[in-house]
Amino acid sequence: MFARFSAKSENSINAMQAEMLFETGMMYYAGRDCVADRIEAYKWFNIAAIRGDDRALPMRSQLSEMMSKSELVRALREAREWMARH
Repeated sequence: MFARFSAKSENSINAMQAEMLFETGMMYYAGRDCVADRIEAYKWFNIAAIRGDDRALPMRSQLSEMMSKSELVRALREAREWMARH
């Protein structure tokens, strides 16, 4: 029973973390309490998508259409670096 509860708790924690990552992307996308930044927004949407937040996928796609290749490369590099540290 504890193992099942533990697995459910872990899934809930992972879902909450993915949601927080998505909301960070939205913050940078919309410029809420910060300067809007496409690179940061894409980075956080990418991480949120990797962590399981399906809402991040269309946002990431939409942003990629507005970004240059160098911006995309930078955002992906920053996301990889963040993932390696966390």
